[in-house]
Amino acid sequence: MLEPYKGRVFDPCSGSGGMFVQSEKFVEEHGGRIGDIAVYGQESNYNTWKLARMNLAIRGIDANLGPRNADSFRADLHPDLKADFILANPPFNMSDWGGENLRSDVHWKFGMPPVNNANYAWIQHFIHHLSPVGVAGFVLANGSMSTQTSNEGEIRKALIEADLVDCMVALPGQLFFTTQIPVCLWFLARDKKNHKRRDRRGETLFIDARKMGVLVDRIHRELAVDEIKKISDCYHAWKSKAAKPAYADKPGFCKSVKLEEICSHGYVLTPGRYVGAEEVEDDGEPFQQKMKRLTATLEEQFEESAKLEKAIRGNLKALNL
Repeated sequence: MLEPYKGRVFDPCSGSGGMFVQSEKFVEEHGGRIGDIAVYGQESNYNTWKLARMNLAIRGIDANLGPRNADSFRADLHPDLKADFILANPPFNMSDWGGENLRSDVHWKFGMPPVNNANYAWIQHFIHHLSPVGVAGFVLANGSMSTQTSNEGEIRKALIEADLVDCMVALPGQLFFTTQIPVCLWFLARDKKNHKRRDRRGETLFIDARKMGVLVDRIHRELAVDEIKKISDCYHAWKSKAAKPAYADKPGFCKSVKLEEICSHGYVLTPGRYVGAEEVEDDGEPFQQKMKRLTATLEEQFEESAKLEKAIRGNLKALNL
């Protein structure tokens, strides 16, 4: 969805480097060259940081993961980096992130994140590192879209009023091995007037993909390739100046929403609140005629039910004798 063809890609919670590997694969698959993107990352766990360096090295990907492992909040190893793309899957609802010691941090431009949940600390950390035309895509728990706890609602309001939220995607649960909770994708854009795209200022795209995916085992769900393509194609069509086919709202799946409507909903970013219900296919039968037919059928079923109940009571009475 972000199309990181060329530029600086950053992940401040990079783990073993999976986001970078996928970015390089994307560039190569679309005719670019490995090395067209500059990779920056940071990881707090020493063993995972070493694994990430090895993972990238064996693939020939030149990356700057900092001179050591370090916590992104307590020791930002790339303080001056302004990235063109940020791709991240931060820890969900992290409660022990040390927020009580970071009350005057430079990253909190939109409000003070709560000390017991790092979700909105991560969001502001990402924004801090975006270039003037940068875009960010990251995974968070669903609660991040509607929470009002400990100033999170006020921070989200400030983000929306700053017109940073480009697209929100609600996904089903059971997509991860480590947690079964449903998640969402946030896409933020510094420049919605970007000349390469349609002017999207004052608009946000909402996509509800909660019904997608199939269970591949008892607890794990996967999205099919065509489902992923449906989501990404929708986003690209919405951003495009001349998409073919042109973007159109689809009840139950996607809707382009003006800032004023989001404000009227209390700055909640849950897609289901905006996309509405899926349209029921019209079978051509007039409503009044259908109601009359269905009501008659229901009456017949009631009569049959009454007969069955009478017969059952008779049988039970006979058994009691």
